[in-house]
Amino acid sequence: MPMQLSTSPSLFYWQPKAWLHVAGEDAAGFLQGQFTNELRNATPGKAVYGLWLNLKGRVLGDSFVIPEALAGGRVSYWIGSYFSSAETIRARLESHIIADDVAIDDFTSEWSGVTVMGEGADGVVQAAISLVELGITFQGRRGVTPAVEWLFPNEAKVRVEAALATWSQLRRDDVESLRIKAGIPAVPTDVGMSDLPNEGALEVDAISYTKGCYLGQEVMARLKSMGQVRRRLHRVRSPVAELPALPAPLFIADRKVGELRSAVKVDAAGFVGLAMLSLLHVTAMSGLALSPNGEPVVHMDQP
Repeated sequence: MPMQLSTSPSLFYWQPKAWLHVAGEDAAGFLQGQFTNELRNATPGKAVYGLWLNLKGRVLGDSFVIPEALAGGRVSYWIGSYFSSAETIRARLESHIIADDVAIDDFTSEWSGVTVMGEGADGVVQAAISLVELGITFQGRRGVTPAVEWLFPNEAKVRVEAALATWSQLRRDDVESLRIKAGIPAVPTDVGMSDLPNEGALEVDAISYTKGCYLGQEVMARLKSMGQVRRRLHRVRSPVAELPALPAPLFIADRKVGELRSAVKVDAAGFVGLAMLSLLHVTAMSGLALSPNGEPVVHMDQP
């Protein structure tokens, strides 16, 4: 059974899928014109979460962007993601560098991360980082529980583990369960290249409607004016003990009405997940099957 997160801080060691460094005289303006969220007011050490879209507004990746102060008042940027690959984000950015003074370096394989979750997480990280004196910290997106991310070069991992040795560790399924229960999409697993941000309820945290132009901005503006999408990511629950192969189609009778994108077992007799569902055919009372005309064993989960 997945661990119940206590009020005391707990740890989760992880490897970022993307950890890029962006520098150069034009880095600030270039990223501002590519990222879906506002970066002009970003300050060193404070992450801004947002998306990288294509011209049609589809989601290629997500990331945190963290400014880093350099000598002489200059600023560079770290780009980090839990699930979106460094290759995808870097290719997306480099395809739009024309005459810009921008350099992108990939440190993904050279850095590691630890999430500290629970009440007092920030204090725990600050105490530990004062001993190690190395790394980048920012507020994460792991669930409703406060989470602080600490990214550091691999060679510092032994020192980081020693500084945090008194705290308990979470399993991957524990962290995945917290994410799913909070309805936070993993990009691109839950919301990807065939999806719009609004279909994953990402418009609140990841989209700025006032920042001006960026790739995909016109589509986002039209969606805001229309105010509606035909699909939406929903949290679902099932008593089925065995997880289906993902992504798994979902049916009402013989009609495919959605897709289970991610899922994790919550006990010996069931799972919770996130599913992209048609708003035209699925209601809160609908029972969903994992096969055509199958037993309706998947249901929208209540908050």
